[in-house]
Amino acid sequence: MVGAEGAVHDVHVVIVGAGFGGIGMGVALRDAGIEDFLILEKGADVGGVWRDNTYPGCSCDVPGHLYSFSFAPYRSTRSRYPGQQHILAYLRHTAADHGLVPKLRLRTTVVSAIYREERSRWELRTACGDRYDAEVVVFAVGQLHRPHVPELPGRELFACPAFHTARWDHRVDPAGKRIAVIGTGSSAAQLVPQLAGTAASVTIYQRTPNWLLPKPDPMFGRISRLLLHLPGAHRVYRALVERLADLTLAPVMRRGWSARPVGWLARAHLRRRVADPDLRAKLTPQHPIGAKRILFDSAYYRALTRPDVELVTAPIERLTADGVRTADGQHRRADVLVYATGFRAPEFLMPIAVYGRGGQALHQRWRDGADAYLGLAVPGFPNAFLIAGPNSFNPAGSNPGMKEHQIAFIIECLRWRREIGAPAVEVTEMAMRRYRRWLGEAISHTVWPTSASWYRHPSGRVTNPWPASGRTFARMLRRPPAESFARVDPVRFDGRGGRGYEPARVARILSARYASHPSPPRRRDHRSA
Repeated sequence: MVGAEGAVHDVHVVIVGAGFGGIGMGVALRDAGIEDFLILEKGADVGGVWRDNTYPGCSCDVPGHLYSFSFAPYRSTRSRYPGQQHILAYLRHTAADHGLVPKLRLRTTVVSAIYREERSRWELRTACGDRYDAEVVVFAVGQLHRPHVPELPGRELFACPAFHTARWDHRVDPAGKRIAVIGTGSSAAQLVPQLAGTAASVTIYQRTPNWLLPKPDPMFGRISRLLLHLPGAHRVYRALVERLADLTLAPVMRRGWSARPVGWLARAHLRRRVADPDLRAKLTPQHPIGAKRILFDSAYYRALTRPDVELVTAPIERLTADGVRTADGQHRRADVLVYATGFRAPEFLMPIAVYGRGGQALHQRWRDGADAYLGLAVPGFPNAFLIAGPNSFNPAGSNPGMKEHQIAFIIECLRWRREIGAPAVEVTEMAMRRYRRWLGEAISHTVWPTSASWYRHPSGRVTNPWPASGRTFARMLRRPPAESFARVDPVRFDGRGGRGYEPARVARILSARYASHPSPPRRRDHRSA
């Protein structure tokens, strides 16, 4: 039906986001026999970060065989590392092949989600005023979707084109331009070699250098191509790559056996590519390897040695109308300014306003840094799940694989909910405390607590990376939901703020009160019956 505030949709499951997590969740629901679901996506297409990031050179630094769904495996016998366009096409084809296109609601921005205790349902509001009434909500918005643009003095004065790598302006032709690139993370490492030689000059402003490992040849060799035509070869190769990442890269984050040899490899790669000792010193990190995300690239160092490329390590003092002034007093002109400054990753689910039982606001609960049980559930928020939530980013392996483990557990939760006949289920505070203790202990043994990176919330809490191996994550999510979740029954009101019989009139009053979006319902001390 359509009301004054827009359309109202009644649906069993709402998925928010149509990247890897949302598409994977949709496929899993169909495989489980659940057809009553919708996928709400704020963009004009599926793909998430692979739709948004279209800068020159954008590609994946994880082998494609690992960076794909197990139910729709990557099977190229030529390319080891797919580019942005290939990954986006893969997600589009996966959505189409599994019948998800009719389930998509594109250009639909969710602004709030409120749990209605009296009905055990979630009410989601969109920017256009539509309402989605759902039993279950799955937030699959990811961690790397809100660009971070630093508040540099004079930013508003810069008169030439300026944009973030995730908002690349293709109307700007870099040929013959003086381009300033702020930031030296993964996006910059991929972008700079593409600009060098085309632009008149490229100036990179570096705050802290990153550890960088050589990236294998993006194309398979002749022998590998022949082997990949053998039956089962793709499955074996995927398993080998996954196991190798767990055994060699995951221990680096925990100062394990491989930290020293991987550090030697990174230093050797830097020595081979950069002969100038002064430039090499600028590119040598002072933090332990793994404290920030390790980059995989074989072209970045070579680009920095070009005469038309300059690396600046002096802090930026301010932007001017036609360039960048640094603390050493130098002013360098620029025709284009590119922010390769990453994302606001610790701000999970923002700017969606989410309210759970008793009107508790999720952003208040997370004001000192987000946390969630295995990155997918929060006490007090029944029938609400996250994919790629806090501390579920795998810096040493396959993140689509991490999402698949979470999706499988969510499906088990929905099955268990149906078996016990519960209106809603949520993770218990006891399970959350146990997990939080384990997580804190695991993180304390990594290189992250004292590092400065997007892994940490401003409060100091490490909110984004997973501190163990991918195999450990999978094993912990194979436990039955009954061990960590409990049923939540609807709360009945007596019309005076207390418990009791809830007549239809009171339901209408509550509905009218809650309709004052985006304000949350007035907090009461209601517990599940």
